[in-house]
Amino acid sequence: MMKALTIYTSNTCGFCFRAKQLLRKKGVAFTEYCIDGRPDLRREMMQKSGRTTVPQIWIAEYHVGGCDDLYALERAGKLDSLLNIGQ
Repeated sequence: MMKALTIYTSNTCGFCFRAKQLLRKKGVAFTEYCIDGRPDLRREMMQKSGRTTVPQIWIAEYHVGGCDDLYALERAGKLDSLLNIGQ
């Protein structure tokens, strides 16, 4: 069973688009929180991650980080196991 994935995004962010593109390619469902015009969601994201940039991605309780971190996991062959894909 795939783990729950959460991503905080902005509609104007190319990195957010790339991260979602990879997740969709893998067939991963995710819950997206767009922080545009939502200071409450931005604060929530910053409190959880300690970061101010989007995207911020979590697989279950594991904080992946941003788009570059997500792609680094993919290149290292670790993303599928974190997502429980193919297990």
